[in-house]
Amino acid sequence: RSSDLRQREGYRQEGGADTELHLAAARVTSPAERERRPGHPHSTTMQPASAKWYDRRDYVFVEFCVEDSKEVKIAFDECKLTFSCSGGSECVKHQNEVELYQSIDPNGSKQKRTDRSVLCCLRKKESGKSWPRLTKEKAKLNWLSVDFNNWKDWEDDSEEDMSNFDRFSEMMNNMGGDEDVDLPEVDGADDSSPDSDDEKMPDLE
Repeated sequence: RSSDLRQREGYRQEGGADTELHLAAARVTSPAERERRPGHPHSTTMQPASAKWYDRRDYVFVEFCVEDSKEVKIAFDECKLTFSCSGGSECVKHQNEVELYQSIDPNGSKQKRTDRSVLCCLRKKESGKSWPRLTKEKAKLNWLSVDFNNWKDWEDDSEEDMSNFDRFSEMMNNMGGDEDVDLPEVDGADDSSPDSDDEKMPDLE
């Protein structure tokens, strides 16, 4: 009888362990837990959106690469850019905060949303001063990269090129604040030609 009792007790202990494992697995895969996971349609976890940037004489351009973005919110502060939205087929929530290399003019900064991305045009507070990087601190951000297709060494532009940039700046100043405004073309934008060897390149970090 004592042997049978010990055997039944062993089964009971094993069953208890199995029950604990089952409950633990259920807790991990509970609906509330799944909703907290990135990528879930109702996820409350924010993750940064992929972005690329390039420098111009009067503006710095930052493009957040989010398709089918919704609930887009952008805050232009003098020393910081804040971006948030949900996007993609799974409505992933994104949030980015960037402490900027130099000050900007929040009132002169604009944005444009498309089905493929959200482009922010940051008006430099000190026009004509190049930005070697976007961030205040020299740090590598895995979600941020340089847009080499649009990078241009504008410091060596001719007077004719400078006048084109002046016209571009005037058009930017006349733009409204709507998120779907049409941005003017910029000389050198989307230029697929290889970069010259003597052009100054931005910091990759």
